[in-house]
Amino acid sequence: MKTLPQKFTWLDSFKSPRIWVEARRHYGLLEIPGKDSNPNILAWAKEVGVSGWYTNDDIPWCGLFVGVCVQRAGYKTVGSKLLAALEWSKWGIEVGKGQEGFNDILVFKRPGGGHVGFYCGENDKAFLVYGGNQSNAVGLAWIEKTRLVACRRVAFKNKPETVKKIRLSDSGAFSENEV
Repeated sequence: MKTLPQKFTWLDSFKSPRIWVEARRHYGLLEIPGKDSNPNILAWAKEVGVSGWYTNDDIPWCGLFVGVCVQRAGYKTVGSKLLAALEWSKWGIEVGKGQEGFNDILVFKRPGGGHVGFYCGENDKAFLVYGGNQSNAVGLAWIEKTRLVACRRVAFKNKPETVKKIRLSDSGAFSENEV
């Protein structure tokens, strides 16, 4: 497992929910530019049942990353539409604006489509999002709150204590178009 940047190593103290534990394992995984593809990403497509039409990691894979993490944690995905980031706005239970918490699935609009990833924290203007296909890798990015379309959560029987709002002060540059 690759090390997180120093200012985000506090995320390694979270040992739940299961989706986060799975997602964290993949930090730093990169797509391969050009005609070749990362075999791990293609294996995810096969695992979740979309390999027939997901044939290259140049195809947006943020939804694929969320899907494989959700499925490996033992939950149902949005099915064959999991590659479409905006489809994740129908998954799990709705979380109201201002109630977002750790590991919630955040769905954003972007030019030409959407983006989906996991909540890791926020400041007044942006969410810290952990996801796939963020600068062509599994990683962290600050995304403006104004782009949020939906926030969804596992329908926990007993919500883990880690699923809570996390206030952060530093943001750095905002991501504008996750590809």
